[in-house]
Amino acid sequence: MSVVSNAGPLIALGTINQLHLLHVLYESVLIPPTVLIETTRRDNEIARQIKTSTWLQVRAPQDNAEVERLRFWLDAGESEALVLARELGATLLIDERRGRTIAETYNVPITGTVGILIAAKQNGNLETITPLLDEMMRTGVRLSQRLYNTARKIVGESQELG
Repeated sequence: MSVVSNAGPLIALGTINQLHLLHVLYESVLIPPTVLIETTRRDNEIARQIKTSTWLQVRAPQDNAEVERLRFWLDAGESEALVLARELGATLLIDERRGRTIAETYNVPITGTVGILIAAKQNGNLETITPLLDEMMRTGVRLSQRLYNTARKIVGESQELG
C-alpha cells in the first residue's frame, strides 16, 4: 500500500525514534516537496533521519489549483499532501484535525501517528505502544487522553477507557 505523509506523523515518529515503522508497514511512502522542507529546515535528529531515509520518496501533486484552494483552510504541506494522496488513491498520514476532516470530505483514507503505532503492534513490529505514547506526550506531541486510552485498549494494553 502507498501512503502520503504530512509533516506531523514524520515529526512525531522521529521524536520517538520510530520513523522506520513507515518503511516496515508501507510499500511506498511519499511526501510532497513542502513537507520535505517543513521537516528538514532545522538541524536536528529528525531532519537527519528524514534526509537520510532512502525509502522516502518526494513527489509533487499535479493539481496546483486544488492545492491553492485548500490553502484557505490548511497549510502548504497539508494541502500538497492531501491533493497528492487523492491523486494517487493513497492513504494520507495526518494528525491535524482540520486536515483529517477535509480529507474525509474528499474520501481520502486517513490514519495518524497513533494509528501507525497500533498497526505496528498488531503486525508484530512493536511489543508495546504505551511507552511510545508516553514519550510522545512527554516530548510535546499533543494527544488526548481519550485517544491515548482508546489506542491502549485496541492493542490490549489497558482495560479502562476513561
